[in-house]
Amino acid sequence: MKTVILRTASNYLLPILLLFSIFILLRGHYLPGGGFVGGLIAAIAFVLHSFANGLKNTKDLLRIHPGFLMPVGLGLSFLSGMSPVLFADMPFMTGLWMEGHVPVLGSIGSALFFDIGVYLVVVGVTLTIIFTISESA
Repeated sequence: MKTVILRTASNYLLPILLLFSIFILLRGHYLPGGGFVGGLIAAIAFVLHSFANGLKNTKDLLRIHPGFLMPVGLGLSFLSGMSPVLFADMPFMTGLWMEGHVPVLGSIGSALFFDIGVYLVVVGVTLTIIFTISESA
């Protein structure tokens, strides 16, 4: 049974939780756990929305199947790991950093793109599993 309070709260919590998940993703750029934990928070935001508003409304909000995020994230993580091999003649998964700082992000490096890939994979896997379970129930 869906209550008005849960439905209203989930509409406000979804953007707040997604913003917080991006904050955690970027925080993990310098500290451990950014991509994985940020991806879990984003997935939780969509799961809460689906509990309150129904699975169909959440899928319409996403516009793409969450399973599409998995290969995109894996590809981005792999390319970020391969970038030192391709561009700097360094070993696989060596961190590369751009010169200078971006005002909000700080230093941009290959670790950030690896974390973004992990974020996408975690969101894709978690939502695919949860949505599949919800559809079969």
